[in-house]
Amino acid sequence: MQTSFIGVDVSKSQLVISVDDQPPLSVANDMAHITHWLAAMPRDCCIAMESTGRYHLLLAQLASQAGLVVYVLNARDVYFYAKALGARAKSDALDCAVIRRYVQEHYQSLYPWQPSTELQQQLHALLRRRAQVSAHQAAIKQTLKDISLPGQQLASLMQSLKDLLEAMDRQVIDLIAKDDVMQQGCTRLQTITGIGPQTGALLTELLSRLHFTNSDALVAYSGLDPRANDSGTKRGRRRLSKRGPALLRRQMYLAAFAASHSKALKPVYAHIRAKGFSTTESLVILARKLLRVAFAIWRGQTAFNPEQLLPKVA
Repeated sequence: MQTSFIGVDVSKSQLVISVDDQPPLSVANDMAHITHWLAAMPRDCCIAMESTGRYHLLLAQLASQAGLVVYVLNARDVYFYAKALGARAKSDALDCAVIRRYVQEHYQSLYPWQPSTELQQQLHALLRRRAQVSAHQAAIKQTLKDISLPGQQLASLMQSLKDLLEAMDRQVIDLIAKDDVMQQGCTRLQTITGIGPQTGALLTELLSRLHFTNSDALVAYSGLDPRANDSGTKRGRRRLSKRGPALLRRQMYLAAFAASHSKALKPVYAHIRAKGFSTTESLVILARKLLRVAFAIWRGQTAFNPEQLLPKVA
């Protein structure tokens, strides 16, 4: 059991830290100051912080290298935990205390953060940036669709963004090719009907970086798991938990959409629809199936066999 729990509220420039019941202290969010502060911490403590995009990564990496147990928390969980405590104000000092209290009560059910390799970090960052560029491209095209611009400015801009995305795709392929396990796994994943280069690369980065116990854990991480809303004899409407990365859910939904129109898996989609599920519900169910298949393909050494997903005939 950990003897000391540390909660850290992370921002771009500083860390606000809560250690036990001591007054909060501030440390600059840079290598020198963080290293100096960690040197004074006991080796049997654990440190928790919220996921803040990239600002928390330096602290998490240095704390892990120092031998501390590190937890990176879902900011949404901490937010509702603070609401449940009846918090009537919000500040960095209060936030780090809430984080410390949260990890102190829940650390036994949490998974410690594990550092990624430099290659995995580069691939993760590149895939996120590519998704952002693609979203901006679609937004610009939608914004200007009803406007007649002189010359070829819009066409030139769209072509430039297309060239940028293609260059990023080539860089993704080059990064994956540097690791034999990732290369072979990505090749196997793309044998799954509906999963193309982009989804294959995303799953490769995820499954190489995080080691899930089983396919249920992967589905739960993705946020594609249905959340019950029952009380007594009432069976409420099921909604997705949406706890994981939105990009992963989006890509798996698109993969399911492509698979539903394929010759191999169209019968699977039709079988789901025949049970009375709507179009969106059926695609989500198919996306979950594909995610489970991806987990099995990644763990195994065989290519995808669509017959394993086909509905059983009595």
